[in-house]
Amino acid sequence: MTNEIRVITEKCKGCNLCVKACGFGAVTIKDKLAIIDLAKCTYCGACEDVCKFKAIEIIRDDVDRSGFKSYKGVWVYGENRDGEFAEVVFELIGEGKKLAKKLNEELSVIVIGDKSKDLIDKLTPFGVDNVYYKEDKVLKDYETNTYTRVIEDAIKAYKPSIILYGASSEGRSVAPRVAARVKTGLTADCTGLDINQDNDLAQTRPAFGGNIMATILCTRRPQMATVRPHVMSKAEKTKSATKINIVELKTQVTKEDLHTKVIKYVKEAKGNVNLVEADIIVTAGRGIQGPENLKLIQDLADALGGCVGASRAVVDADWIDHFHQVGQTGKTVHPKIYIACGISGAIQHVAGMSSSDMIIAINKDPEAPIFNVADIGIVGDLFQVIPKLIKELKK
Repeated sequence: MTNEIRVITEKCKGCNLCVKACGFGAVTIKDKLAIIDLAKCTYCGACEDVCKFKAIEIIRDDVDRSGFKSYKGVWVYGENRDGEFAEVVFELIGEGKKLAKKLNEELSVIVIGDKSKDLIDKLTPFGVDNVYYKEDKVLKDYETNTYTRVIEDAIKAYKPSIILYGASSEGRSVAPRVAARVKTGLTADCTGLDINQDNDLAQTRPAFGGNIMATILCTRRPQMATVRPHVMSKAEKTKSATKINIVELKTQVTKEDLHTKVIKYVKEAKGNVNLVEADIIVTAGRGIQGPENLKLIQDLADALGGCVGASRAVVDADWIDHFHQVGQTGKTVHPKIYIACGISGAIQHVAGMSSSDMIIAINKDPEAPIFNVADIGIVGDLFQVIPKLIKELKK
């Protein structure tokens, strides 16, 4: 909530840093003085943060925190299908445990389905304090209206402070609807979570087309975020199974509540690459120069027993199918080995692969940003480096 943004004229030097920092074109320099167009300004604070002379000041209303004390605990949405949790659930549990520990609060999982109670035993090795579940044959398949209602009622009854969802098709569907129902905010596609000095959830995600990383706070409760799969580490199992407090949710649902009906599930065609599950990925960037050179990338991937990935530039050029795309607008991956071939290292791409166990970069430009995240950097022409690697591997 913002009252005012102002330029302190005696401090402003007209240095132009605020102009470059503004993603909305709201700041200009006239007569060596910053001018802010309030019609364009979103009060994001980028100009205030970058100003070396403290010449820009944003005056914000104090947030009314009086009602926050009744909200306690960190919840994870337990997305599941065919009797198994989605992998992202265990990643969220791992991150949720860290947040709950900082807040000195409990970690809970909310599970919905026709056999949701059967899933609870799968959570006992991970140190979950509570499980809220709703079991009904009507809930066999995910359906937005019914699942939203169950979560909405659970929030109103138990008042969690934080709820985390996987940024899957299901999480991206239900989370914004729940947020609208309970009149709170939602930060989508987070790549980082933390607790700040005010015990608020600091939610970090790429912004402005991936050109900056924004940290977002919510001034309402509960605080909700979707988190990209394979960005967070999976929860580690505890040495012994822990006792979980189990709570059955009372929301009543009937067939009349269903707005859609699932006829059947159709999985991806067999020919499509599964980058998300791959242990080794060799990714092609614009540096391969043309689609005819993808064979070189494929040969290296084959020699390693891995899959072929691609940057957005390669996909946009129609050199390869979009199923291979890694990055902010593609797939987020977490392989054991990630080899970036001819990739500059734009933040949009790095957002999708930075959590790889080992990153190897091949680029002839020693100043390429990809080397900032690489564990091993090879400065050289990929058309000379890769054939030598393949030759050695085949030995």
